[in-house]
Amino acid sequence: MGLLNLAAIKSSLRRVQREFESINRRLSGQRDPMSDIVVENLLAAYTFVDALIDWDIDVFSMGKHKYLLELNNIVLCGPDQTLRAEFARHIEATKGRFYNEPKGGIEDIVEWRARHLGESAWKLAAGLYVRTLSKPQLFIEGNHRTGALIASYVLLRTGKPPFVLTVENAPAYFEPSTVIRNTSKLGPIALFRLPGIKKRFAQFLEDQADSRFLLAPDARTPSYPHDPSISPRSPCFQAGPEP
Repeated sequence: MGLLNLAAIKSSLRRVQREFESINRRLSGQRDPMSDIVVENLLAAYTFVDALIDWDIDVFSMGKHKYLLELNNIVLCGPDQTLRAEFARHIEATKGRFYNEPKGGIEDIVEWRARHLGESAWKLAAGLYVRTLSKPQLFIEGNHRTGALIASYVLLRTGKPPFVLTVENAPAYFEPSTVIRNTSKLGPIALFRLPGIKKRFAQFLEDQADSRFLLAPDARTPSYPHDPSISPRSPCFQAGPEP
């Protein structure tokens, strides 16, 4: 059953897009504006996250990590197969990094999660966002967006609302994300810095929880198994078997 209010998510992202110039002026470091393609791909990625919840797929279990790769593919390329073909080399390089990056690939993510399963959903979501975004990053590109979607997936699995960018929370999201991106997850310094960063970001996620991004129970419909654009058996799903 679909959980996400995709219309509300779209409305919020479009509003951020319209007011991005104003948001950018409030940031210490300027960011690229949100194009129509960025917004459309994000909406497709939220739809995919919704489907993963509907299918009850644990993306952190053995044999299911490829769904995280697909999430990043959607963020960057959307479901368009022509564009996927044009970026085939990039997609393959991302796959290699994802599975093989020493202390920075999916193995790091899975092991970190296993050590922190007893924590609250907010802290678990924040920690996985931090592990995705800090150096070395999980993906070659799109770590901010994919990391936020991974956090949303974790929250949805426990019945919490997803994280969605709004005009109001954008500055408070972008500023710490820049700090996280420039922080290494390796070495002794990380042992002191990352827990504090995770704690603050977890509180941020909890403060931003907004039930309007969830459908009311009586509005949820089982549509995903018949939608070829998000089916794991469709050409859109290219990750293939785990190495």
